[in-house]
Parts: sequence; C-alpha cells; structure tokens
Amino acid sequence: MRSINTPFVVVRPAGARIRTRLRVTGADEVVLRAVGEHLGHLASVDISWRCRLGQAQEQRTVRKRTLTISSSSRWAGSITRTSNNQWEQGWANLVGRRVGLSRAIRTIQARLAVPVGGACGRIRGYASQAERFAKQQRLQHLQAQLTWVDSRLATGRVSVCRGGRRLARHRHNLNEPSLSIEQWRGQWQAERWFLSADGDAVKRWGNETIRVHPDQHWLELRLPTPLAALSNTPNRACTYRLGCPVVFRHRGEEWAAQAATGAVRYDISFDSAKARWYLDASWRIKPEQPPSLQELRRHRALGIDLNADHLAGWILDPSGNPIGPPQTIPLQLAWLSASTRNGRLRAVITSILQLAATSGCRSIVIENLDFADARQTGRETLGRGRPGKRFRRVIAGIPTRSFRNLLVGMAASRGLWVIAVDPGWTSKWGRRYWQAPLNHSTKSSIAVSGHHAAAVVIARRGLGLRARRRPGVPGHDRRIVVGELPARPDLQRPGCEGPGPPVGQRAVENPHKTRLAELSRLGDQVVQDRSGPPEQDSNLFAFKERSPGCRSRRQGPSRTARGW
Repeated sequence: MRSINTPFVVVRPAGARIRTRLRVTGADEVVLRAVGEHLGHLASVDISWRCRLGQAQEQRTVRKRTLTISSSSRWAGSITRTSNNQWEQGWANLVGRRVGLSRAIRTIQARLAVPVGGACGRIRGYASQAERFAKQQRLQHLQAQLTWVDSRLATGRVSVCRGGRRLARHRHNLNEPSLSIEQWRGQWQAERWFLSADGDAVKRWGNETIRVHPDQHWLELRLPTPLAALSNTPNRACTYRLGCPVVFRHRGEEWAAQAATGAVRYDISFDSAKARWYLDASWRIKPEQPPSLQELRRHRALGIDLNADHLAGWILDPSGNPIGPPQTIPLQLAWLSASTRNGRLRAVITSILQLAATSGCRSIVIENLDFADARQTGRETLGRGRPGKRFRRVIAGIPTRSFRNLLVGMAASRGLWVIAVDPGWTSKWGRRYWQAPLNHSTKSSIAVSGHHAAAVVIARRGLGLRARRRPGVPGHDRRIVVGELPARPDLQRPGCEGPGPPVGQRAVENPHKTRLAELSRLGDQVVQDRSGPPEQDSNLFAFKERSPGCRSRRQGPSRTARGW
C-alpha cells in the first residue's frame, strides 16, 4: 500500500483571456482574410524552417529579419515566437509519448513472463493462449514505435501540423453528409491563418500591431508591407480600422485597466461553420501568494467527487462533519461537440461556486486526477474484453484536466481556493466508513450514494483529517449505555473505528471468557450472619448436617471438610 501524498493549494492561473464577437462589414472581412492568408503563409514557412533546425543553435534573429521584409518587425516577432512554442510543444509530446510507450512495454513484458492463467505475486498472466499471442504482436508494434520515437529524439526531428493533425486526417474521411469538401477546405484555411499580435507595455493601449481603444471602442490593425494599399486611415499609413465597434462585456473593466497600464495580446479568429469573427484578449495577472492549508482549514470546505455523468458534493465544517444534505449536479458530456462540452462544464462549475459561496466555504477540495496511467497502460490494467473497453471509455469521458483548469480559473474571481488531494482509496473508504452512517443519520429524502461518501472523504483529506470517523464515538447500533465491549485487538489500531466489532475504547489485553459463578451457601448465611425465622432453624441445621463441606464466613471450613 503506497503512501498518500500531501494535499496542496492549487496556484491560480497567471493570465486571463476574454473573447468578444466582431460584427465586421464586407470590406472588413476582405481585409482580414487577405492579412490572415498572407501572414499564414509566412508562419508556415517559418515553422518549416524551425523544424529543420532541430536542436541546433537558435536562429530566431535571422528568421525574424527574413520575415520582416514581407511583413513588419512586430508581425515577424509574433510569428517566430509562435513557431518556437509549437516546436517546443511538439518536442514535449515526443518525450511524453516515449514515456508512455516504455511503461506499456514494461507492463506487457511483465505479464508475458507469467504462464497463461497463472500469477506471480500481483502480476497475473493472460487468460488464454490466443490473448497472449495477440499481446506478443502488440509488444512488437510498441517496440517499433519506441524505436521510431527514439530516432526522432536523437536527431531533434519534430513534426508540427499547422491547422491541426485531426482536421488534416479528417480530409480522407468526408463521407459524412454534414461536411463537404468545400466546408472542410474553408475550415482548413481558417485554421492556418495567422492573426495574433503580442502585447507591448511601452506602446499605447498595450499593443502596437492590433490596437483596441477601451473608451472609443475601435480596432486598428497594422497591415503588412505588401498590403499597405488596403489602408483606410489617411493620418497613419499601413493601418486599417474596422467599421464595427469592439466591446468586451465580460471582465471589461479589468481589460481596460490592463490596456491602460500594461501589455495585452490580441488574437483574431474565424469560425467557418458559423461564419463569425472573434477577438480574444489575453494578459498576465500579478501572481498572488496562496494562503496556507492551516488558514483554509479554519473554514468550511466543499468536497467534490467528479464522475462521468454527475458531480457529487458535500459541505464539511472545520471538524470534518458533513453539513446539510448531499449535493448532486448532473453532467452530460457524451457525444457532444467541444464547444457544447465546454459550455456545460462551465455551467456546472458556476453552480459549484455559487453553492460554496452561499455556504460560507473558503475552499473547494477535489482529487488530483489526470488518468495518465489509464492512457498509457489502460489496456493492461483496466480490464479486458467488452467490460474493460466500456470502462476505459467511461474513464476517457471524465473531463479531469478541463474541470480542474476551469475550476481554478473561475474560483479565482469568486475569492475561493482549490485544494488538490491524493485520489487513493477515496471511493472505497467512503463506502466503507461513511455511506451507512450517513444514510442512517441524514434527515433528507436524498439517498447517500458511494460518490457522496467519497466526497466526504475527499473533503476530510483536504482538511487534514483521517478518512475514518472520529475515534471514541460508537455507532448507533453498537452503543451499550456509556461503554462498549472489548474489541479484537488484531483487526484495527486503537482509537480508529473500523469494520471489526465494537469500536471506541479498545481492549488493552486479549479478551477472555468470564469464569463460572461460585455457588453461595444460603444456609450458613442465614444461621451465622443474621437471625432467621424460628421455624427455619431446624431445617437449616439439618441441611448443615447433610452437607459436611459447608462452612460459614466467620468460622472457616468445618472439621469434616478439613479431614477431606
């Protein structure tokens, strides 16, 4: 049994990003398309150049000077910076793929070393010879992929697909009536356009290439040198001002303050499916020191258990006691588009934040999950056959990373903090120690499920408490007046309530049977200690003569008894 990692406070995001829609005119759309296509071609040339360099000495200055001739110095800086980020991300993906392939190969080799149907410790062999043969073939395939990845890492060769590899592969599967070749080509071209400008704190309104005025609500775009003839501003050459107003409804005051004092990055994108233009603004946030766990544990906490189709939660006080009824928030994300999934996930997180704020919570406790092991060795560790495949599909449908990132970012605007805890045995210990007592004690009509009990264990772990209930408190069916019977000392540690009989004060020594009670001689008691009724004296003396071994408390054993 591995040790449980220490909880920690998740650091808030270091930046903010907001979006608004651009209701451009026909002339504005022509200019945006021309600029996007021109800069997109330059970005494709630069990323190809960067991939050919590999791990060689960085030549960003040379690349930037070359691109400046066909655009401008600031556009060239944004293009080269984006190319470097894409290459570094591709390199990190290769390293992560190598780690995953290595883990999968070690797992299969360990199981192949065990005979079919046998077991060696906790490692079991495959169920049949056919399955073993299939795994041998898969092992050869994984080893070939690992060799290919190692060769790419050795030479520094990284493959980057501008526009997305998934969309590029979708070109060969256009049999669906919902997407034609013209629609796919429109999406492909829109994804490969480049309309991103890095911010500059020295320039007015935080950006020189794409400038937005917070008060007058206009947007000016710096045109590349070959497209200078499209300018519509007489006073400023090589710039174009859109004819539509630009207003940020969400967090507009923060954006305006940042544009007046710091740098703001802008990205213009086009959604070909909806024929809409969007403007994204992003900037850095001053880092805030998170409070300590001791400070957060003085307040209430909301424990959340994330599942495939719902979220289970419960509010706990600083002592670790559940308060109020359990909370269940439905979450249906299966077979939905990415934008719909993101919207529903944000709506669920909004409900969580509202519940925590109205209940006086200072922190939200979640599990530190990303299912990296399931993605790498899922076929070998998460079951086999149709049940295992169905279980892996459920695991893949749980939005662990998206939920954590969105929760941390949205909780920052509400003044709440997120505590991440180790996910080990939260469901098992919740069902074992909390589900039955909570079902008995709760006064609501909501049945307490194992997920609600897991949420209690998650919150208690964030509060620095044990998963088991407070020691010394007997259950409702095990209490005997004020004390309890001694328990078996070999099942549980003293002071912890577990599945063994009874709980609370544990026995120090081994339990033993009570010896049989000794018979008392009522005849001697009546005659020697107190005066009995006159009519019983003769009978008692007769009983004493018939029982020579009887004795009184004062005179000790009789002569006949001493003779025996």
